[in-house]
Amino acid sequence: METKKTFPQIEEDIMKFWEENKIFEKSVENRKESNSYVFYDGPPFATGLPHYGHIVAGTMKDLVPRFWTMKGKRVERRWGWDCHGLPIENIVEKELNLNSRKDIETMGVDKFNEACRSKVLIYADEWKRIVKRLGRWVDMENDYKTMDVDFMESVWWVFKSLWDKNLLYEGHKSMHICPRCETTLSNIEVSQNYKDVKDISVTAKFELVDEPKTYVLAWTTTPWTLPGNVALAVGPDLTYVKVEMGEEKYILVKELVAKFFDGKEYKVLGSFKGSDLVGKKYVPLFDYYKDADLINKENLYVIESADFVSTEDGTGVVHIAPAFGEDDMRLGQEKKLSFIQHVGQDGRFTADVKDFAGKEVKPKEDPAATDVEILKYLSAKGLIFSKEKYAHSYPFCWRCESPLLNYATNSWFVKVAEQKEALLKNAEKINWVPDHLKEGRFGQWLEGARDWSISRSRYWGNPLPVWKCECGNIKVIGSKKELEELSGSKVEDLHKHFVDKLEIPCDKCSKKMKRIPEVLDCWFESGSMPYGQMHYPFENKAKFEANYPAEFIAEGVDQCRAWFYVLHVLGVSLFNKNAYKNVVVNGIVLAEDGQKMSKSKKNYPDPMLVVDKYGADALRFYLTSASVMRAEDLCFSEKGVDEVYKKVVLILMNVLNFYKMYEARVDVKAKSENVLDQWLMTKTNLLIQEVGEKMEAYELTKAARPIADYIDELSTWYVRRSRDRFKEESEISPAGATLRQALEKLSLVLAPFMPYLAEHIWQTLGNKDSVHLQDWPEVDKKAIDKKILEDMSRVREIVELGLAARDEAKVKVRQPLQYIRYEAKELNKEFERIIAEELNVKEVKWTEGIIIKPGRMMKESGDLKVALNLEITEELKWEGLVREITRQVNNLRKEAGFTIEDKADLVYSTESEQLKEFFTKENFVEQLRKATLLASIKVGEGTNEVKVNDEKLKITLTKS
Repeated sequence: METKKTFPQIEEDIMKFWEENKIFEKSVENRKESNSYVFYDGPPFATGLPHYGHIVAGTMKDLVPRFWTMKGKRVERRWGWDCHGLPIENIVEKELNLNSRKDIETMGVDKFNEACRSKVLIYADEWKRIVKRLGRWVDMENDYKTMDVDFMESVWWVFKSLWDKNLLYEGHKSMHICPRCETTLSNIEVSQNYKDVKDISVTAKFELVDEPKTYVLAWTTTPWTLPGNVALAVGPDLTYVKVEMGEEKYILVKELVAKFFDGKEYKVLGSFKGSDLVGKKYVPLFDYYKDADLINKENLYVIESADFVSTEDGTGVVHIAPAFGEDDMRLGQEKKLSFIQHVGQDGRFTADVKDFAGKEVKPKEDPAATDVEILKYLSAKGLIFSKEKYAHSYPFCWRCESPLLNYATNSWFVKVAEQKEALLKNAEKINWVPDHLKEGRFGQWLEGARDWSISRSRYWGNPLPVWKCECGNIKVIGSKKELEELSGSKVEDLHKHFVDKLEIPCDKCSKKMKRIPEVLDCWFESGSMPYGQMHYPFENKAKFEANYPAEFIAEGVDQCRAWFYVLHVLGVSLFNKNAYKNVVVNGIVLAEDGQKMSKSKKNYPDPMLVVDKYGADALRFYLTSASVMRAEDLCFSEKGVDEVYKKVVLILMNVLNFYKMYEARVDVKAKSENVLDQWLMTKTNLLIQEVGEKMEAYELTKAARPIADYIDELSTWYVRRSRDRFKEESEISPAGATLRQALEKLSLVLAPFMPYLAEHIWQTLGNKDSVHLQDWPEVDKKAIDKKILEDMSRVREIVELGLAARDEAKVKVRQPLQYIRYEAKELNKEFERIIAEELNVKEVKWTEGIIIKPGRMMKESGDLKVALNLEITEELKWEGLVREITRQVNNLRKEAGFTIEDKADLVYSTESEQLKEFFTKENFVEQLRKATLLASIKVGEGTNEVKVNDEKLKITLTKS
């Protein structure tokens, strides 16, 4: 492959090679089906382009399957698309200017759903192009879609299975709804979008019926719920007081008197227990329901006791509106209170609330506006004691950004709470990376698991397969075939606008059963993905059951309470098994300044522009080496990608090109006894071992980082130390064979991480076929010599101290010195020769005690001491000039494009007496000629001026 191209261009060529030769397909097909490795790929929406979060997760999902493929596993990778739900519906609503459920139903559910279907894969082609360019191997042609009838049928099977296991029920509960989307949301969805906001809190005055001008003070942060008030709650064992201020008296908990009456003149008239207040009647703030025909009307506007009342916030008295809060609803059921729902599911006051009828209770553009109107109304009636701004965290719709409402409504639920023990027990079997998430974010979410609301009052989704009769009979259907048999109609599509038309006979009476209107929560579909993608149990039954649970899944940290959770809930519900064995969790990719990435702020580089500039491998390796693959946040830096490009990609390309220069003269079967070669083979086999072990433990970042260290040592130590060996006939084959073997093994180790670079190295070395069709390299334990590793490490320490001494004395490395002494464990002569060459000294000697003498500089580190002789003799001075002039001549050779095969003629001129004298020294001139591949050296008129130790020298080079 042509190395004159930029690496991103080389990647494009490799991508074509993979495609034309079906390398991905071969990598799957050449492994036995009996040795499968299954991982689940969470389906994204195709309603936007991939961002860095997708790229991080996608890299993990490519890296792990590539590794296990090399370990001999058959890893089938099938792409999927999330197709249903609010993300699609919201797009269509905006395009068609539909502002409510009424607008949708006026248009027609069939037309609306078909419009949704047409928008599902709007960016699918772009996704395919980008995913492929990033080097990810996944079957995107044989993709599954959650809107496909086969997938939907498997979801129906899941639902029916839970029904048969008595794990589903329909209930009336307080939960969050989105008034804009007019549907319930599960606690999974609610947890995705909390924001810190400032609302208005109010302390309202509730006048006692039997004590005019005596008011019970109750505090609330939701003034819009006050028209729905049915009771007040007190703590039976808390101490309350009656406070007189002016002509009015107030009742509140004793502990909070100072807070509410600070700076005011007041008098405490007496104290009593909360239980003494129970049963007292009060005048409602709003009289809309005072004379209404309500169930349990006799208990309306009365004080009750409740165990959830505390003195932490408010007044120690809680305003109870059972239609708008979980505690309130439970108390209402316990005390047989009336139920007032003065707000519709569209988030607007009902007609009963005459003064505010039709108003949105939490307008999206100004969520506190209606609360202000309520306060003005109550203030005019003298029913406000105090008000203030209140900062708190509030949930918003994860799709349309509308403020959510706590609202009592009907929904279908999965029984999660009663399965908590089984969920926790099966969770113990899962390996988490990082492991703190197991007991932390995921474990805590399981500990507090509530029943899961799975029905949505929407349109574009998988319909709940529930048919009801007027007589109360319920029929849950688990397959297309069952529906066809019961309805007598051919079923081609399971979407709402098709199946809602199908009626089935009731087996308990003579009437017809009709499907209930709701569709399933999209997370129910995502959690059913293992079954839906294989159309289980209708097809692939044996294959699925042989490979369940999955070996591996990977997504962002936010999925601990979402996809990871629902997969686990459904897996345990269906099979009493965890759905996956290993999970790798990534963090969030932020802009370089730590802010959220924002298109409008343009605070991050376009991912594909980064790929065009540095290549996909540089981006992949940057992300894989970062802590973002261990659930930590990453402030994305293009400089980081640039560093990988220079320190990994370009360095390896240079090492590869260096080898290719000498390849023709290398006997690749040559054996070597050279310690440098043995050291490199030790390092190479230890790399294979370490990366393999970390990959098997799913520690992706810990697997990647040693690769960068190895590449640095390969280039800056092995290749640099071996350059001269490649010019010697006796050494070129042992060194060349070693370097080739190291590059070949490295390409195999690199293959999962940097698939393009690995392929480029593999094929440039003349290997047939693809690196991605090879096995993971075996560790050659015989080639690992720990003593050589230790000794080489000591060599480098001595060199480091010697270089520090030179630097402090301001003596260039090109200037030869006489000797260095070292005090530590004695090294053999081969290692001492490396030290001598690295430090450019004539002699290296071990000594038991270093003596400080004039002309020596001593350095030490731990148990190691060195002494460098800095005296420069006449002979050493001329040798130093050989090195200086050699460097300048070789630079000119490089600029002129000469190869190692090209001999050159040198013509020089100089005014320097020292340099003139140098060219009279035949011995040193001969050293220069050999080091620079010169055929001749003559005095004349040089054209290129260079500096040699501050002396001017003019040189002209021509090919011989």
